[in-house]
Amino acid sequence: MLSAASRPYIDASVPVLREHGHAITRRFYQEMFAAHPELHNLFNLGNQASGAQPQSLAASVLAYASHIDQPDALAPVLERIVHKHAAVGITPAHYPIVGRHLLGAIQEVLGEAASPALMAAWDEAYWLLAGELIAAEARLYQRVGQTPGALQRVRVLRREADSAGVDSWYLQTEDGRSPGGFIPGQYVSVAAPLSASHRQLRQYSLSDSPGAPHWRLTIKREAGSDGAPAGQVSNWLHQHVQAGDVLSVSAAFGDFQPRLDDSAPLVLISAGVGVTPMLSVLAELAARGSQRSLYWLYACRDGRHHVLRQAADAALAQLPQARRQVCYQQPQASDRLGADYQHGGLLDLRQAPLPAELSQGDYYLCGPAAFMRAQWQTLLALGAPAARIHREVFGPELLDHLLD
Repeated sequence: MLSAASRPYIDASVPVLREHGHAITRRFYQEMFAAHPELHNLFNLGNQASGAQPQSLAASVLAYASHIDQPDALAPVLERIVHKHAAVGITPAHYPIVGRHLLGAIQEVLGEAASPALMAAWDEAYWLLAGELIAAEARLYQRVGQTPGALQRVRVLRREADSAGVDSWYLQTEDGRSPGGFIPGQYVSVAAPLSASHRQLRQYSLSDSPGAPHWRLTIKREAGSDGAPAGQVSNWLHQHVQAGDVLSVSAAFGDFQPRLDDSAPLVLISAGVGVTPMLSVLAELAARGSQRSLYWLYACRDGRHHVLRQAADAALAQLPQARRQVCYQQPQASDRLGADYQHGGLLDLRQAPLPAELSQGDYYLCGPAAFMRAQWQTLLALGAPAARIHREVFGPELLDHLLD
């Protein structure tokens, strides 16, 4: 718990962080990478180039300062961070480096306003958070039997084209087994050796049932647009990785874990390639012969961009209590209303099948950040409890909902 002496300084920092947070985090990354270039291998350089990562860290620091006395609000977010850290191999040795450069950036940007008392308060707050994360990450590493940063070699059994710009890779161990257990909804890190000295890690959801004799990764080739750079790792995979090749991947992590044994209606809402963790859930429900009430709501541009359609159709056919609505934003002449999709235009939850008692459903969202935010807000407006709405987030929006 933060000391009484430090609390007023952290509380007073909230408006300062709103004004100067982005400048602080930009300076933090500049100084840290200059001193420790090896850390480029852990951080998403695409998010660095676009400015999204410094902005995200600024929002995270602000969210932490704003909710430092609300552990119930922070706990699920910290759990998500713990899984992300484990997926990229964060160790206790990284925390002094981050702390030194983050506090240095605060002091440099704020100048004379960064009094010794303020810096002492932030030093205390940082190590309070770091201690929680280090302990939680150690427990997670032990639970999954993973050494921090360890990767396993897997072979690509086959590669299949799925939809426009999206392919699936089927992975097994060298002796033809599944690479390991996982919980539907989880992801793994894939290491891409982009050069002799430069590696990047990206997280991709597992898109098949844990009972399958393989891991399936279904990945969109991110071409880049609107100022965002092309995806380094997704393009590397699409350009270079074929059947028979070897990849280095982590164990499965991620706290996006829909409760499969619950009796409450389950509502899976996704868009585009965000369907991948949902398909893992769907495939596992089908494998179990589930009788649970299920609502499958999916949105994409058109039939060419309908990700994992055949796999979803096959699983839904085995779930008698499932209801679906697939929305094509811009249906093409070859797209069949009723067979391929049920609604033209954007997904509108006010016109979609949902549980009669919205307060009893469990809602899971995955897709672009704007899509998830829109569905989140609509569900709240319709009366769904916030505690029953869950979002899968990989990138810089990790803490955004604390600031909504």
